[in-house]
Amino acid sequence: MTRNKRLDGRAEPIIEPEREIIDSHHHLWMHPTLQYMLDEYLSDATAGHNIVASVYVETQAFIRPDGPELLRPLGEIEFANGMAAMAASGAYGQCRACSAIVAHADLREGSAIGEFLDRAISIAPDRFRGIRQVTNEHPDDAVYRYFKQRPPRGIMEHPNFIAGLKELEKRGLSFDASVFHHQLPELAKLADAVPNLPIIVNHMGLAVALDMDADGRAAVFDDWRRCLGEIAERPNVSCKIGGLGLPYWGFGLEERDEAIGYEALAALWRPYVLAAIDAFGPDRCMTESNFSADARSCGFVPLWNALKWSVRDISEAEKVALFSGTAKRVYQI
Repeated sequence: MTRNKRLDGRAEPIIEPEREIIDSHHHLWMHPTLQYMLDEYLSDATAGHNIVASVYVETQAFIRPDGPELLRPLGEIEFANGMAAMAASGAYGQCRACSAIVAHADLREGSAIGEFLDRAISIAPDRFRGIRQVTNEHPDDAVYRYFKQRPPRGIMEHPNFIAGLKELEKRGLSFDASVFHHQLPELAKLADAVPNLPIIVNHMGLAVALDMDADGRAAVFDDWRRCLGEIAERPNVSCKIGGLGLPYWGFGLEERDEAIGYEALAALWRPYVLAAIDAFGPDRCMTESNFSADARSCGFVPLWNALKWSVRDISEAEKVALFSGTAKRVYQI
């Protein structure tokens, strides 16, 4: 097991410490080997960077242990809404964690998912914003060694899936898409089928270059950039800039025991960050920590420094959109 690097780099000088950040993607969970709950997240969020709010994204944590299968994920919404209420009280500082909630639901249920969505809205009317259903598929089983829960195959091709997406569209909700880069063309077809549904590509579409040499990674980069550019042609699709601490990119950071600083991170990440921003534009991009999943590779403080350093040459207006404005608009924060 690789070392958790969450606290690495806490002493780094903070780049642009006053810049407001809405962290567009993080998790809270209890796991036998890793606890990451509100206290841990707020400890990270107040370690130097100005994280003013965040978006809670599902991991199927705290789902109800019984009752109808369709409705069990409501338990995670109840949990996240409670965490948000605690943060909103001000008793834990100024960061409004979990200001928006993205829950899990099985959209293969088609129109029947409407009941779940209506109950979710009633549970968290001020914060429930949409659904993520993990649909990552890859022909190499080795990729799945980093999955806690391996998703079934064929979710996006299921005959009822578009009907499920249309239930989100009817209610003004959004869909967070967790895919690998080779699945982006398939996601683009879904974006065309529900053109009024906001779709958010998680982790920049995860270019899978795990266990590859430099030539293999370069070929994957070119294919990823092409796929990202094509889906960016759909105006209802936006992109989360982050998730670069996940192993799939092939950087190998999860295998390093020593801490890595922001400049070294940015040297690896910047070509990907700039390519994604070039494809979508800052007004359809939003930065994310993806913590604590990205703690496999680096600390929370260096992560945000690296993202800031990667975009040091863009304009102030573009930085505002990237670090807070787009997330505020897309997730109605």
